[in-house]
Amino acid sequence: MIPKYWHVIKIGIQNNVTYRFNFLARALFGLIPLVAMLHLWRTIYADKDPGATVGTYTLAQMISYYLLTTVVDALTAVNEDDWQIAADIRDGQISQFLLKPIDYLTYRLCLFGAGRVSYLSVAAIPLTLFILSLNRYFVLPADWATLGWFLVSVCLTALLQFFISYALAMLAFWVLEVSTFIFIVFAFEYIASGHLFPLDILPTGLQQVLALTPFPYQLYFPISIYMGKITGPALLQGLLIQACWVFVAYGVARWAWSRGIRRYGAVGG
Repeated sequence: MIPKYWHVIKIGIQNNVTYRFNFLARALFGLIPLVAMLHLWRTIYADKDPGATVGTYTLAQMISYYLLTTVVDALTAVNEDDWQIAADIRDGQISQFLLKPIDYLTYRLCLFGAGRVSYLSVAAIPLTLFILSLNRYFVLPADWATLGWFLVSVCLTALLQFFISYALAMLAFWVLEVSTFIFIVFAFEYIASGHLFPLDILPTGLQQVLALTPFPYQLYFPISIYMGKITGPALLQGLLIQACWVFVAYGVARWAWSRGIRRYGAVGG
């Protein structure tokens, strides 16, 4: 069982490496909005006293937050996997998986992992150089334990990102074009996960509402662990909630596949 999916990972890496220039271009152009955002916050802090904060963030912490956003995105972001899954359903390519001893969700998860490894192998150099150029602002974790919990949370974030995208792609069993649904969820997730700004600078009531959704655990939560904003019992509670959201997303993905396959089989018959 394991050698079968390990082979899928190796094939996925080989196929993705073919597009290494595209990965490099994506990594480089992805730094442009980051530079604009950092310039915006520098301008905001320029009118404040040295050591002033926005929320609980100094200028160095705010810049570190956005640098970490780029790092977590590189490790966990779903790039076109949902579109490819939807295309497999729409074009009938999943028929081959119904006749082979291979689980489609696991197969796609392996390809997702292969894509992240391939992207990082190319994007690591420009991203590292960019972070080093801003090393005076970059905040290191308080200790090795904090770094360890951060990595655990990042792994859960990657799974959560993938399962949500997979579940959305399953809509292709019912609708011809899933792009509208994907764009709506992506737009909301981009704001509610903390891509635009740290969520803890929002009003308390809005923070509490967002805490009831999976979106903060797709970015803001692991970064907050790294920066020491979440520690002790709150850290363990947050990891438990994040793990629960992963299992919920996994369950929804499995359920959507099961229901969709029955519909697919009826249409295909």
